[in-house]
Amino acid sequence: MESSPNLALSQLPSVYSAIPSSKYRNYPFWPGNKRRSSPSTRIQCNKMFVPGFGEASPEAKAANNLHNFFTYTAVKIVAAQLESYNPEAYEELMDFVGRHPLDDGDKFCATMFRESSRHKNLALRIMEVRSAYCKNDFEWDNLKRLAFKKVTESNTRLMRDYISETSPTETEK
Repeated sequence: MESSPNLALSQLPSVYSAIPSSKYRNYPFWPGNKRRSSPSTRIQCNKMFVPGFGEASPEAKAANNLHNFFTYTAVKIVAAQLESYNPEAYEELMDFVGRHPLDDGDKFCATMFRESSRHKNLALRIMEVRSAYCKNDFEWDNLKRLAFKKVTESNTRLMRDYISETSPTETEK
């Protein structure tokens, strides 16, 4: 098996040098498009720049989704607890969940606070469970491991499927 030589990024030929930068003036993220009129205010780091997340980083968006997911999880936990020892409160919670979406956890709890005093107690319990689950029970390391595994397996499967679709089979030869 041949080994490929390792080249530093600076040793590779520029792919974009033949393209006039004026053609891509409207694309500030285009590699060949450098603005020379003012010094760069962008912080130099070794992380990947992700365009299109102006108001928040991808991590902030993921944290927001996790926050809403923790509310959903807390509702499931509280519902399971109530089902066994307080069927009346369980029915009230399930009725409320049926009438209000759980896609925004804070909006869900705020609406529940204003429903009635009984619902206010349920909202407080949900927020308490949400916080405790996030701090104590959610397995953050497992999340990272599973996310990495899923991306790796998905990329491998997609590449394998593409190659099998585009490569001639033995019967076609």
